[in-house]
Amino acid sequence: MVKRVAIVGAGVTGLASIKCCLEEGLKPTCFERSDDLGGLWRFTEHVEEGRASLYKSVVSNSCKEMSCYPDFPFPDDYPNYLPNSHFLDYLKMYANRFNLLECIKFKTKVCSVRKRPDFTATGQWEVVTLCEGKQESAIFDAVMVCTGFLTDPYLPLDCFPGINTFKGQYFHSREYKHPDIFRDKRVLVIGMGNSGTDIAVEASHLAKKVFLSTTGGAWVISRVFDSGYPWDMVFMTRFQNTFRNSLPTPIVNWLIARRMNGWFNHANYGLIPEDRVQLREPVLNDELPGRIITGKVLIKPSVKEVKENSVVFSNTPKEEPIDIIVFATGYTFAFPFLDETVVKVEDGQASLYKYIFPAHLPKPTLAIIGIIKPLGSLLPTGDIQARWAIQVLKGMIKLPPSSIMMEEVNERKKNKPSWFGLRYCRALQTDYITYVDELLTAINAKPNLFSLLLTDPRLALAIFFGPCTPYQFRLTGPGKWEGARNAIMTQWDRTFKATKTRIVQEPPSLFASLLKLFSFLALLVAIFLIFL
Repeated sequence: MVKRVAIVGAGVTGLASIKCCLEEGLKPTCFERSDDLGGLWRFTEHVEEGRASLYKSVVSNSCKEMSCYPDFPFPDDYPNYLPNSHFLDYLKMYANRFNLLECIKFKTKVCSVRKRPDFTATGQWEVVTLCEGKQESAIFDAVMVCTGFLTDPYLPLDCFPGINTFKGQYFHSREYKHPDIFRDKRVLVIGMGNSGTDIAVEASHLAKKVFLSTTGGAWVISRVFDSGYPWDMVFMTRFQNTFRNSLPTPIVNWLIARRMNGWFNHANYGLIPEDRVQLREPVLNDELPGRIITGKVLIKPSVKEVKENSVVFSNTPKEEPIDIIVFATGYTFAFPFLDETVVKVEDGQASLYKYIFPAHLPKPTLAIIGIIKPLGSLLPTGDIQARWAIQVLKGMIKLPPSSIMMEEVNERKKNKPSWFGLRYCRALQTDYITYVDELLTAINAKPNLFSLLLTDPRLALAIFFGPCTPYQFRLTGPGKWEGARNAIMTQWDRTFKATKTRIVQEPPSLFASLLKLFSFLALLVAIFLIFL
C-alpha cells in the first residue's frame, strides 16, 4: 500500500502535490534543489541550473480568478494579472496556510530515481539525493515528478548559417533579466512566443531598432478583452467550450480569426499565422500593436543568414545591422534523474497516459505532474492531475492494461484531426476544460449541472455560462472545499475590486429608467382597473 511519497520540485505543481498527499493521509517528502519554493515564479538575478528562469517584468498570462488553486483564491486586492512577485507571495501564503513547508527539503538535489529490485511486486523506488555535499538514499512507495518543462533551453544554432561568425552578442531568452542591455542597440528577437514578444516590446523602449522574426506568425490578443474583462474569463466558459466543440473545425477557425482580428487586422501587421488549421498558443501582449504602428518593432520573416555584424532575412536581400540576437526558441524537457527505460522523451513528448503515468510500467507508482500545455492555467490543471494521480496511487482508481494505455498514447501522439472544435498544433497542447473534466469525472468531482439546475439553479447557470474558474473543481469529490460555491458566486466581485480603485457615480441607464416608468404606469392602470 502506498504511504511514503517522494515529490521532486517545489513549484506550483509540487506544492499542489504535497497538499493533495496530505489530504489523502499520505506522507510526502518534497525535494527542492534551490533554497526556496516557487519554481518559475521566483525571480533571481542569475540563471540557476535545473530551474526555470524568468525576467523581472514577467506578468501572468492567466488572470487571478482563473489561475488560483481551487480552494485558495488570491487576495481581493491583488491585480487581475499578477507580477511575478505577487504570484510568489501567493504561493508562500498557500504553503503557510496548509503547512506544506515542513514537508520540503530545500537545497536538496535529486540525483536518481530507480526502481527497487522487487519493483514488480512492491512498486517501490530508491531515491538518491544530494544535500550540502552529503548523498543519501531513501525508499519510497511512490514518486511524483513536478519539475516542469521550462528548464532546458532549445537553441538550434545549426539552423542559422553564419552564427559562429557573428561578432555581436547572442543568447537564449532564458538568460534575459533586464532591458538595460538593449540601450541604443540594434536588437533581433527570434521567435514569437510570449517571451519573445515580451522581450521585443521591452527592448523597443530603449533600443535603437528592434526586429521580431517569426517563421509562422501568431494570433496576438490583449489581456483586456470584451468590455474590459480579463480575456480568459470571457473565453474559458463551459458554454463556449461546448459550442466550439460542436462546430466543424474550419468554422471554429474562421470564428477565432474573426475574433482575433477584431482588435487589429493581423495581416496588415505581418502577424497572421500561416497555419490557421492548427491552433498554436496565442500570444498575450497588450503593447505589441502599438509598438508596431509607431515603428518601434519591425516584424520580419525567418533569418536566412547571419553575418559578422548583420543578418539577412528570407525573401529580403537587404542586410540589417544587428548588435544583439535573442533566441526565444522555446524549451525541451528531460528527466536526468530517471532512466530512459522509465520515461523516454522523444520529439518533445513522452509516453504518458493522461499526460501523467508512464504507460508501460507494471506498477503505476510514478506520476509526472505538469508536463502539459492546456489552453488555460497550468496551476489548477496540475492540482487536478495530482488529485487524480493520488487516487491511482492509493488504488482507488484502476488504470487500464498497458496495451490499452499505449494505444491511447500513440493515438494522441499522431495528433489526428477530429474535424470538430479546435485542433492543436502540438501533442502536449490540449483542450483545458475537456481534459480537466475527464480527470474530474474519474474521481467523481465534476459538477453535475443537471442536478444543480434542480437544487441550485443560480450556481448551475454560473458554472455553465460563467468563467470556468478552478473553484468548480472542488465543489465535490475528494478534497471538496466548503467555500467553493461562495467563491464562484463572488468571482466577479473580486475581479472588479482590483480595477474599481476610484468610486464613480454611474449615470442611470435609459433602458432601466424607461422600464421603471412603464412598470409604474402599469401599476397605476392595474390599481385603476381594480377600483373601477
